[in-house]
Amino acid sequence: MVVIHALIPVFGLILLGYLLGWRRWVPSDAGGSLNAVTFKLFMPVLLFSGLAKADLGQALSPLLVLVYFLPALAVFSVVNLIMHRRLGHPTSMGLAASYSNNVLVGIPVVTLVLGPDHLVYLFAILIFHSLVLFTAQSLYNAFWAKEDGKGFDLRSTLRSLANPLIIGLLLGALLNLSGWQVPAPLWKAVEWLASAALPCALLVLGLSLSHYRLHLSASMSLLTLSKLVLFPIGVLIAGIATPGLEPEARTVLVIMAACPTGVNVLAFHMGQQDNRIISSVIFMSTLLSAVTLPLWLVLLGG
Repeated sequence: MVVIHALIPVFGLILLGYLLGWRRWVPSDAGGSLNAVTFKLFMPVLLFSGLAKADLGQALSPLLVLVYFLPALAVFSVVNLIMHRRLGHPTSMGLAASYSNNVLVGIPVVTLVLGPDHLVYLFAILIFHSLVLFTAQSLYNAFWAKEDGKGFDLRSTLRSLANPLIIGLLLGALLNLSGWQVPAPLWKAVEWLASAALPCALLVLGLSLSHYRLHLSASMSLLTLSKLVLFPIGVLIAGIATPGLEPEARTVLVIMAACPTGVNVLAFHMGQQDNRIISSVIFMSTLLSAVTLPLWLVLLGG
């Protein structure tokens, strides 16, 4: 019951954002402005403040990266292989089954259910999240889709990392390592900006979902099942099999894996069919995660 109560505000704000967008009570240009200020200011400041005060000794463990990304790459590879053989052409569906919405959903869930001290484990993965999985997709495109001119583009991959979220994490780490103390009045302003991040991020997610249309299909069901069940099971098994990994870290990694598909996957869609299926996966995985995330938290004792 504690888990349910903690998740009610998360999915309640997502639902509110969806209603605001669906009923057009928020103009599209206003939604775009909220999205911009959330991702360019509020969320980077939240990540900055969290990492500036975190225990970096916990975050820098290579075990975290291995336990999360080995299952992620396994799911990515298996799903891409299955969908490639099924559809007869390369797709970005493996990315849809392995790329989690750890910013809009993961951070609020970990903060509200497990506590802000546990965010340090999430930050450790977030630094490499786009780098590892977007590079894997780009390499896959380069190998299978040379004839379409979609080869590996290192510059584009690196450009995807030069975003305010990563910059916020890096600046927070630098401040942490430097030992410099931010003056209290300035830090109070940082805290105010950070406190706006979670509610705005959840509203933005709901607003974005209101623009998607659900298209039921076997492929959509397979990807959603892979994202919400197969991927977190893989991370759980890897975490149990890895000696020296703290139970709290394992819980955070499994919850991150169990988060719905991130909207950034759409940037890699390969054709209209990909776009339709992946948009449906984003919508359905977000909807179903309202059920599956509490179940994972109860299973993990969160």
